[in-house]
Amino acid sequence: MSEYCKVEREGALTIVTLTRPERRNALHVEANEALQEVWDDYAADPDQHVAILTGGPDYFCAGNDLKWQAEGGRVGGVRSGFAGLCYRFDLDKPIIAAVNGIAMGGGFETVLNCDIVIADETARFALPEVRYGMAALAGGIHRLTRTIGRQRAMGIYLTGRMVSAAEGKDLGFVTDIAAPHEALSVAREWAATLLENGPLALQASKHVALQGLSTPDISVACRTEYWPVQHMKQSDDYVEGPLAFAQKRKPEWKGR
Repeated sequence: MSEYCKVEREGALTIVTLTRPERRNALHVEANEALQEVWDDYAADPDQHVAILTGGPDYFCAGNDLKWQAEGGRVGGVRSGFAGLCYRFDLDKPIIAAVNGIAMGGGFETVLNCDIVIADETARFALPEVRYGMAALAGGIHRLTRTIGRQRAMGIYLTGRMVSAAEGKDLGFVTDIAAPHEALSVAREWAATLLENGPLALQASKHVALQGLSTPDISVACRTEYWPVQHMKQSDDYVEGPLAFAQKRKPEWKGR
């Protein structure tokens, strides 16, 4: 537990809530260090299979805490990037973003690093760095371009404009829209659906999808032997899934 975030575990679900409301959940180096430890723990825990990341009712995350920096606070980065996530390229467990209110700069970049994005109707997204003589270098430029295409992405990060939840869904980076302040509730529903599935199958699917994005030739991507797939095929769950289907019952997943 940290003063910068709250971590709750409900069975195989981890819920991480940003808790810097006085700074609109903007993150400084200490908060990034705390979140890096949270995600390290989630990645290493064999009993945790799905995570939700959320913030306050009005701000998911306002990005980098520039006021802290201006006040002379300690600055610096962490190995796994902003929010402990944006440079983390080896986490195969799924993360759902539950976004209420504003996700700006690093906050939006963190959302783009999540696998499923639930935004309430009031949610707004922006990469405003260019307005301050900077650029969205925590992965936002690359992820947004890969997610929605070059011209549409440049129309966002070259202007710094705000994007609504509805437009985000039309563009493709928002998965589902919730009623105001209900993003977490809807994210829980999505998490419950994910948790009905084989945890190793979830991890294998995410790994294959993300690794495949960096393989230009789809024939090579389809023939590649990814290690999480081999792990899945050698697991007890790989036997349990078809057996439960044949016996017309719910699978009893072991995660091994």
